[in-house]
Amino acid sequence: MDRMEETKGLRARTDIHFNCCQSVLVPFADQCGLSKEAAYQLGAHFGAGMKHGATCGAVTGALMALGMAGADNNAALDLMRRFREHNQALDCATLLRLAEERGEERKCHCDRMVYEAVELLEEQLERK
Repeated sequence: MDRMEETKGLRARTDIHFNCCQSVLVPFADQCGLSKEAAYQLGAHFGAGMKHGATCGAVTGALMALGMAGADNNAALDLMRRFREHNQALDCATLLRLAEERGEERKCHCDRMVYEAVELLEEQLERK
């Protein structure tokens, strides 16, 4: 199973909730030197923009993974730039407002943010 398949599996689970940060970080745990449980715990309070609409949890999880994998500052800045260019924002509150204006359901929107963050993260890690 590749990392995107694992991410989609986590997002589909109904027995336990994986927030956006956890959904990005857990599939990359091995690359970060973490157990999946440690990655799950690390990302616990970073969903919903750190629980108050700040930076999107999917972006936060990707940045955590980049840092743990030893990627440099340019990789982090590039990931954030590309995410912002595609989605018009980095903060959860604005992303959700924009999704609502488009008539997108919250779960579908958040899943899309997670999948995009995973794609960007994979690209950055391949360049490393």
